[in-house]
Amino acid sequence: MVKIRILNHSKHALPQYSTPLSAGMDLRANIDNTVTINPLERKLIPTGLYLELPQGYEAQIRPRSGLALQHGVTLLNTPGTVDADYRGEIGIIMINLSAEPFEIKDGERIAQMIIARHETAEIIEVQELTETERGTGGFGHTGK
Repeated sequence: MVKIRILNHSKHALPQYSTPLSAGMDLRANIDNTVTINPLERKLIPTGLYLELPQGYEAQIRPRSGLALQHGVTLLNTPGTVDADYRGEIGIIMINLSAEPFEIKDGERIAQMIIARHETAEIIEVQELTETERGTGGFGHTGK
């Protein structure tokens, strides 16, 4: 189990897993007043949380499925990445894709955070790539 250092400047408890097998921890809005996001509007919602991730790890910020299905509210830049060397506040870029205004209240669960290990790649420039059966076939090339 990886240990993540967190500075909590919010009014809320630390992020936590909702169930023992959850991949993501819920993040909550840390706001003084209710925020309304109008249809097709986007807003940056603060969490009051600051992370110190170990080298080789990132925090992925993802939408909550209930907000998307029930209210048409999701996140932009998804999944968002918090790098190990970032020390600023985690902000959540939310967008309302519904036809109705959506209100966010202080303490509301607005996103989930997944801690993921990653590799650092060495980029090697070449003149050609090895052949594969798929080749350059892209979007939809295998049919339905």
